[in-house]
Amino acid sequence: MTGSNVELDKKDRIILSLTHDNQEISQEEIAKKIHLSQPSVAIRIKKLKERGFIDRIIGVNLNKVGLSVAMVKVTSANTTRVLNVLRDCPFFLNGFVVSGKENLVLLFVGEDISSLESIIDSRLRPDKDVQSADFDIVISSIKDFVIPIKMITEPLNKPPCGTDTGCMDCPAYQDGKCFGCPATSQYKGVFW
Repeated sequence: MTGSNVELDKKDRIILSLTHDNQEISQEEIAKKIHLSQPSVAIRIKKLKERGFIDRIIGVNLNKVGLSVAMVKVTSANTTRVLNVLRDCPFFLNGFVVSGKENLVLLFVGEDISSLESIIDSRLRPDKDVQSADFDIVISSIKDFVIPIKMITEPLNKPPCGTDTGCMDCPAYQDGKCFGCPATSQYKGVFW
């Protein structure tokens, strides 16, 4: 990212602060607070959106719905392939390529900790491009944690991650430690 892309004046910073604190704030309210006309505020907001400073994401507030989040630190020989395999998994929130030995940080969501453990143990750790995977459960967050979650409306015949192992053949599923993949008709949980 270049420094020229980050230039903001005081009024832009106030707009960002106001929209951060209240996403539903009207342009008229902003105009009153920064002493500009509503059309001037609309132009500034449009430019901020075009530059990527303001974006709207519709998602689930994980603090309110009681889902568990796992942060997984991975050492991988092929970060791009691992991310692409997980891209359409309903449990997968996001992935970050990072520097260091553990070169991937992955975020997963699940209805309980044992299901998250099953995803890591059954799907991620056996992957040929994963040398190591260590995960932690997020206990709490100081701010609301709103993130898009892929909801499944029609069950698929096969999980979107491409695994050949069906839920019925998985020991964690058989032992009741995993609800199964929400993308399939074998899912036994309640959220998806």
